[in-house]
Amino acid sequence: MLVVDLLLVHRTPHEISIKEAGIESAVWIGIGLLFTLVMWLWQGGQASGEYLAGYLIEKSLSVDNVFVWAVIFNYFAVPRKYQFRVLFWGIFGALVLRAIFIFAGVALLERFDWILYVFGAFLLFTAWRIYRHDEAEVHPEDNPVLKLVQKVIPSTPQLDGQRLFTRINGRLLATPLFAVLVLVETTDVVFAVDSIPAILAVSREEFIVFSSNAFAILGLRALYFLLAGMQGRFRYLNAGLGVILAFVGVKMLLVEVYHMPTWLSLSVIAVVLTVTIWASLRAEKRDEELSSAAPGDSSTRVTPGDDHMEDSE
Repeated sequence: MLVVDLLLVHRTPHEISIKEAGIESAVWIGIGLLFTLVMWLWQGGQASGEYLAGYLIEKSLSVDNVFVWAVIFNYFAVPRKYQFRVLFWGIFGALVLRAIFIFAGVALLERFDWILYVFGAFLLFTAWRIYRHDEAEVHPEDNPVLKLVQKVIPSTPQLDGQRLFTRINGRLLATPLFAVLVLVETTDVVFAVDSIPAILAVSREEFIVFSSNAFAILGLRALYFLLAGMQGRFRYLNAGLGVILAFVGVKMLLVEVYHMPTWLSLSVIAVVLTVTIWASLRAEKRDEELSSAAPGDSSTRVTPGDDHMEDSE
């Protein structure tokens, strides 16, 4: 699907519009949700429920990726028409790295059951950091991996279209797009540390965990072009993600006491996401109404001939 998307849909670099991003995002989400039906027909209701729960967890936790990408692209002043190609390779690399993490995580859980409690405690710690607003700010220039790569690989500050490497005076040099790709990959690894343990609390089947991860992040490129610059509209997103991580962490820690059915986990995650989005949009609408009703606004300004103005005088 990635190859078809790159070679047929996005053969030439162009600035992706909000409309195009919205359509592509809807298509990717539709494909991801449709795979729930495939899982149900293939492996039954339990497997399809685990897939859908994992998909929702990964999709919600990956939204933060979108806003981090926006910071990275802005820092390197990458034109929007070149951003898609970087994200294509970023998603491709993320799929490979997540496959490694998932199979390693499942292998650890099968060999050492106590690892589940470590994952649970880590998710609770992450949820606490979100509650305390302790998440580290993104500073691309301080990324240790990027610093190492820039020392090892000769680079140029000049862009050469959408190429990751270019030749100048016979020397092969990395362009700023390669530095952006390195940052995209390293930040995805950081986010995967949270999301993969959370999904392993839902299922230990490698295929279910990987497929839910894959379908969730495949649509992130379109979601980026749709949501970049709109972080303020989802003010309660982090709070909702913190609740989900805390819920999954507690579920991991209590696995020997109570085995929570998949439908209940799925319901909790869906309710939290729905309430988070609804509360964010409602708060945004309320702020817009208050702003439009602020003193000095033309819609609320009273003309000298108004009766109530005369009465007040």
